[in-house]
Amino acid sequence: MAPPDKILGISEAYVKDVNSKKINLGVGAYRDNTGRPIIFPSVKKAEEILLTLEKEKEYTGISGSKKFQNIVKNFIFNNSGKDANGKQLIDAGRIVTSQTISGTGSLRVIGDFLNRFYTNKKILVPKPTWANHVAVFKDAGLQPEFYNYYETSMNNLDFENLKKSLVSQDEGSVVLLHACCHNPTGMDLTESQWDEVLQIIEDKKFFPLVDMAYQGFASGDPFKDISLIRRMNELVVKGNLKSYALCQSFAKNMGLYGERTGSISIVTESAESSLAIESQLKKLIRPIYSSPPIHGSKIVEVIFDEQYDLLQDWLKDLDSVVSRLNTVRSKLYEKLDKSNYNWDHLLKQRGMFVYTGLSSEQVIRLRNEYSVYATEDGRFSISGINDGNVDYLADAMNQVTKK
Repeated sequence: MAPPDKILGISEAYVKDVNSKKINLGVGAYRDNTGRPIIFPSVKKAEEILLTLEKEKEYTGISGSKKFQNIVKNFIFNNSGKDANGKQLIDAGRIVTSQTISGTGSLRVIGDFLNRFYTNKKILVPKPTWANHVAVFKDAGLQPEFYNYYETSMNNLDFENLKKSLVSQDEGSVVLLHACCHNPTGMDLTESQWDEVLQIIEDKKFFPLVDMAYQGFASGDPFKDISLIRRMNELVVKGNLKSYALCQSFAKNMGLYGERTGSISIVTESAESSLAIESQLKKLIRPIYSSPPIHGSKIVEVIFDEQYDLLQDWLKDLDSVVSRLNTVRSKLYEKLDKSNYNWDHLLKQRGMFVYTGLSSEQVIRLRNEYSVYATEDGRFSISGINDGNVDYLADAMNQVTKK
């Protein structure tokens, strides 16, 4: 028997628990203030339009819908008309985008691609990082190694050691960067810190791989959350950076979890390189899953189609979701006993998670004594918190941190 998945295994254990006060803080999927999953109203409207107008369920191409690809390029790289550098790269044919099976699928595709075509097989990932990153890259044939990112004893970003650990690595390594809402810590670099890291990437000739699963969850505005992408586009146009790759997903920011809707984009050195890279991506994808699912991508296409006027509705839906998470984060903080433990780091973190700093022993106590389910590194998915359970959770956390 294989061991249970660290995150999905928590949900399985939660389902079996008979305690009426049980709380699931494991999987990063949004829940409303009653603890129920939702469909964004804008997504429901898009589906209603599809129900009326959709005329076929044919396969899409190996790399997905061209309309979807163009939406992703314009939305992320051109920042919907606000990034001149991104537009220049698009117009020059220097961005190859392929629709994938959500974020995990895009990470696996780029992992296989780099293993096949990139000389250096080492990929540097932050410590800590999303639990599945290392497994995906290992299975793709790459060699993950950690670089310093977060210091648990301080419950804060460990920026000086982050820089030192990157500088010490081999030239030409692949480096994984979280675009925003770092998973699991929720601690992001400031713009000036990103500039320092990007300078190291230039100096060491690293190949940057950006994972962007939570676009919009930092600020509530997906356009504000891609400052790293704008900066990297600028560096590519200036010639300081040759290339980079981006894996993104609409799972979180449109609530399309089970629709598995995402993409991989590679910023290339030339239009000629793009043609070759696109052909090799298709060759790689074809024997894995042949072509991506279409329902989620069609929803994205409808929302971004000006004739249906749903884009602003979606942006409001997303902002509402993020506002609730920020409110829950503040409520939890207010109810925690500061005399036992310093919880100030919770207010510095952004996104769907809080990285509590609790030890694995304390997390296990929460599970065994209070039916509170979270990963043993102390990461809580705060969307599982609501007005009905925040007092119970805060009391449980206060009990396990008593000295």
